[in-house]
Amino acid sequence: MPEKTSSLLAGYGVALGATALWSGNFIVARGLNDLIPPVSLAFYRWLTAVLVFAPFAIQGFAKDWPRVRPHIGYMAVTAFIGVTCFNTFIYIAGHTTTAMNLSLIAITFPVFVVLISRVLFKEVLTVKRAVGIVVVLTGVVCLITRGEVARLLAIRFVAGDLWMLASAVLFAVFSILIKHKPEGIRLYMFQFTLFFMGLIFLLPFFIWEQVRMPGLYLNRSTLPAVLYVGVFASLCAFLLWNRAIITLGPSRAGMIYYTMPLFSGLLAYLFLGEHIGLVHAVSAMLILSGIVLANQTPQGVKQ
Repeated sequence: MPEKTSSLLAGYGVALGATALWSGNFIVARGLNDLIPPVSLAFYRWLTAVLVFAPFAIQGFAKDWPRVRPHIGYMAVTAFIGVTCFNTFIYIAGHTTTAMNLSLIAITFPVFVVLISRVLFKEVLTVKRAVGIVVVLTGVVCLITRGEVARLLAIRFVAGDLWMLASAVLFAVFSILIKHKPEGIRLYMFQFTLFFMGLIFLLPFFIWEQVRMPGLYLNRSTLPAVLYVGVFASLCAFLLWNRAIITLGPSRAGMIYYTMPLFSGLLAYLFLGEHIGLVHAVSAMLILSGIVLANQTPQGVKQ
């Protein structure tokens, strides 16, 4: 097998691995909805990630701090959006919607990237992108309304679906912020700083939730899931995804991300006993088709 082909296959493999690990995060969000409150789950997740990451990052932190300090405001905003709020919203959504819905709505974030970039940075909105956005939004509406026109006319929404849409918007903003990462800060140190700051910002909300619903919530039922989201869905997925970006480039790797509903649907069926119906298949096809259209860029158009 030629070396280039082997490298590409390895790149697709690690991208699929990262996507599969992130898909498991939705299963945890749904599966633990009665066992651990959402903010506590988010706090324990990032605490685990920071504790595991710290031995590898703490030595380089002192070296990189002079480069980080001038951008502390940018880092704080990015950490609050991408660490403190984004995943916490997913866990809140998991209390009232299904894991399949979580993953389907999650992959709409590229559409919001296009819209926000158009408004803030005047990026070109091509016809294909516009059509893609319409198709994706149609898929989301189909998913939220379960394909029933009566639900749309009654304007009834499941709370978890709306929380997940908000999470997708936040991830879009987070992705745009990441594109503007300051030069000179090593990627692993950049990520550790975001993890740490996001955890600090999450602490007051964790204390507030503990006052309302006191309890450690860590036991034989919840600890394996917390370790999973802290180690595998955070650190391991991050390392795999960055290897995929290096090997494939962001565009190719990004397309693998849209396989997430396939993994989430399979995991939800196997571990949660969730039903996968025709409406999910139709919604997935619309969303995926729309995203492919929205991310096609004609020659000569700057991304």
